[in-house]
Amino acid sequence: MKKREIIAFTIMILMTVLLACWNLTAGSLSLSARDIVSGLLGGFASGTQGVGDTAAAVIFQIRLPRLIAAIFLGGALSVSGFLLQTFFNNPIAGPYVLGISSGAKLTVAVAMIVLLGGGVHISSAGMVVAAFLGSLLAMGFVLAISTRVNSMSVLIVCGILVGYICSAVTDFLVTFADDTNIVNLHNWSMGSLSGTDWEGVRVMTILVILAFVAAFCLSKPIGAYQLGEVYAKSMGVNTRLLRLLIILLSSLLSATVTAFAGPVSFVGIAIPQLVKLVMKTARPLVLIPGCFLGGAMVLLLCDGIARSVFAPAEVSISSVTAVFLAPVVIVMMMKRRAN
Repeated sequence: MKKREIIAFTIMILMTVLLACWNLTAGSLSLSARDIVSGLLGGFASGTQGVGDTAAAVIFQIRLPRLIAAIFLGGALSVSGFLLQTFFNNPIAGPYVLGISSGAKLTVAVAMIVLLGGGVHISSAGMVVAAFLGSLLAMGFVLAISTRVNSMSVLIVCGILVGYICSAVTDFLVTFADDTNIVNLHNWSMGSLSGTDWEGVRVMTILVILAFVAAFCLSKPIGAYQLGEVYAKSMGVNTRLLRLLIILLSSLLSATVTAFAGPVSFVGIAIPQLVKLVMKTARPLVLIPGCFLGGAMVLLLCDGIARSVFAPAEVSISSVTAVFLAPVVIVMMMKRRAN
């Protein structure tokens, strides 16, 4: 690993730790460093359930699960974007732009409305399965379009339109649902980590780690694929299997994010390009962990802003990520157009 890459990784790790500490202290209830330390010690001493101290209860039941979710979901979204950009060989491909996140949102909303309307509880794993099916359907539609059009810009526009259709149907279902609890899904449909619990953290952690390890193990064939399908085949890479694995992994990662946080915009598009710019390399062996750290860092920042700037009111994460990352995507598109 080069010196520049080591420095970049070190800075990102330090920034992630600092943002994690800030997320523990900031919010409608401000906690000092002393409160955090005593709360952590008290929580670990009594366990995460039923902690009596106020600081420990806030940390272990609200902020710590949300912090861990931001780290893993931010990393998952960024890695998913990197895989899609590799698959389509386009820097503005991402789960949100291509409508994959919206497809996952639609199936999760339908599952929740049907099951909750019938008095049936849907587990975290069930939400992920529903989101995964929706993301695969959206991805299949995008791939079907890609076989008929030669322009990537047309494919992106079609993906955006698919996303709008799925979002419109989801909003319609949520708005006209009878059950009050279902109507409250509107906040989730806008993108939020509010209400994250330890069951959800366990499920998302397992899924994201497995998908990340699988993607990292594919670094070498992905690197060959980046140089062209013909070159990859000459190096002994089964390109058909590799493309299938990329689709499955990117869909699983984006589905996990959507199931627990709703659609989060622009992270999957902008972060892989920013990490590539900082690292000055296109090697997947470096970019995959770099994207994970970059996504975790950005989502920690955006979630902290979303819940603390206007506390006790909370804005959606997508609103914050759009403010910070949409200009980055615009600059990327302008540079690509100039080239």
